[in-house]
Amino acid sequence: MKTWFITGCSSGFGQRLAIAAAQRGDQVVATARNVNSIEEMAEPFGDRMITLPLDVTNVAAAKAAVAKAVETFGGFDVLVNNAGYGLFGALEEGKPEEYRPMFEVNVFGLIETTRAALPTLRRSGGMIVNMSSGAGIAGSGGAAYYNAAKFAVEGVSEALAGELKPFGIRVLIVEPGPFRTDFLGRSITIAVNEMPEYAASSRRHYRETNNGNQAGDPDKAVAVILQAVDADNAPLHLPLGPVAHSIAERKLASFRRDIDTWRDISIATDFDQP
Repeated sequence: MKTWFITGCSSGFGQRLAIAAAQRGDQVVATARNVNSIEEMAEPFGDRMITLPLDVTNVAAAKAAVAKAVETFGGFDVLVNNAGYGLFGALEEGKPEEYRPMFEVNVFGLIETTRAALPTLRRSGGMIVNMSSGAGIAGSGGAAYYNAAKFAVEGVSEALAGELKPFGIRVLIVEPGPFRTDFLGRSITIAVNEMPEYAASSRRHYRETNNGNQAGDPDKAVAVILQAVDADNAPLHLPLGPVAHSIAERKLASFRRDIDTWRDISIATDFDQP
């Protein structure tokens, strides 16, 4: 039996992971900014699931939630940093009041929740699951801010994997493509400033045409995440779904072309040897 600490459980993968873990007999600390939104979800599981309020941008709240989890269950084995949302808009269209809060949640909230959890995890080992995205693998026009936030999640996660290996703590970066959650509904914001100059690369209408039509089955995705958490040979990177895999393959091929084409020129940069 594992004990999970999951952020962002009011919807999407966070909610589905919390339910799936509890259904198989695990203990779950489910958190959300509005705890009232997840209390009904927890009722069928009795004392195996507790719900706690957690705004991940509040450092004191993260520490308090971790302390309550330790008080209730004695600790936890799996931290899932799932809380987050997206912002679509070209770089020039975005305003600080739009993109800075997204970084506070997606990047700094993940960092602070992880920092609060690490003293507990270092005592027992376990796993940190950081929810990234296909947008964390490769950038695309019209999503610069969201790409940047998820690229940051990838970098933090890769560094953590090296830092935490001596403590027996593993890191899993989950990189979903499009799945039929409500991400494109409640979890996407659009830059208010619309510039016709960026119409060709705009993702403003992506939500309208794709929300509810995504091919990915989120329950199948959750089953894969559970399998990876349980596995002795879990990967560091876990692209989920055919779209995410295609993004990764294209990125790798493009990167390889750049490296190969400019290799001889770009490596000739050391001081000449006498």
